[in-house]
Amino acid sequence: MTDITARRRVGATGLTSGPVVFGTSGIGQGGDTQKALSALRAAAEAGLRDWDTSNGYGRAEEYVGRVLVELPSGSIQVFTKADPRNGSTDFSGARVRESVRESRERLGLDTLPVVHLHDPERITFDEAMADDGPVRALVALRDEGVVGHIGVAGGPAGLLERFVETGEFELLVTHNRYTLLDRSADRLLDACAERGMGVFNAAPFGGGALTTDEGPIGTYHYRPVSEVQKEAVLRIREIASARSIPVGALALGLSLRDPRITGTIVGSSSRANIERVIRWASQSVPHDVWPELDDALPDPAHQLGPDGR
Repeated sequence: MTDITARRRVGATGLTSGPVVFGTSGIGQGGDTQKALSALRAAAEAGLRDWDTSNGYGRAEEYVGRVLVELPSGSIQVFTKADPRNGSTDFSGARVRESVRESRERLGLDTLPVVHLHDPERITFDEAMADDGPVRALVALRDEGVVGHIGVAGGPAGLLERFVETGEFELLVTHNRYTLLDRSADRLLDACAERGMGVFNAAPFGGGALTTDEGPIGTYHYRPVSEVQKEAVLRIREIASARSIPVGALALGLSLRDPRITGTIVGSSSRANIERVIRWASQSVPHDVWPELDDALPDPAHQLGPDGR
């Protein structure tokens, strides 16, 4: 059982975050302005005070900025990300500065509390770390006070470990790599814990496969589930049914209970789904369920692994 109003330390940043962070990727790229604004207002009303967004999430930052002006100053903490311009491969230091400027304008914030380097797998590690590259630009923006704290957010766990090992980052976002179907981020989470970094785990439901108790399974990590994953989901459903606990509560609970994880990023486009997530977070789960779920986990050969995109 998790209290969504509780605050947790975000590594050594001095910031705090709630255990459930509202993700805006879906609403930013959904094309329905009123639905997006309604979802953000519902998140605020439900007590979700930390919002994850990105320069590259369509109109998400614009929507967030529109709702922020309606709310008491400082009531919402925004984590955003630096991206190449839409349709461009330019991820230079100059582009990162431009991305941050755009984010500040859209969000209406003079200082951005957190900016992550987003999906650095789009360039090589050496390009990212070059003197004129994006990492040096983020460090400079932090030194200038334009950005409070910097992080890295992406997919391949092995690559993210390399960025963590540079010592430049204070936070990390990993996605789809720490779920009931995949633990590829396990070593990465250990590396972050050893360095006292704040960690946000995104996509605990894998994009949909771990949200329903029956019926079609849907997708995992943006693609149809494999036969091995399908078998694992069916086994997870059996465990959930035997305990009268929703699959979604187990999927979310895995992330919420891990001491290495500061916050779990969950996106939603409706008030009903936001309320459902909060119910799942509040669900009490017996400790002896977790070993059963570990036994249902697919073999590492069927997980994304350190290099999987």
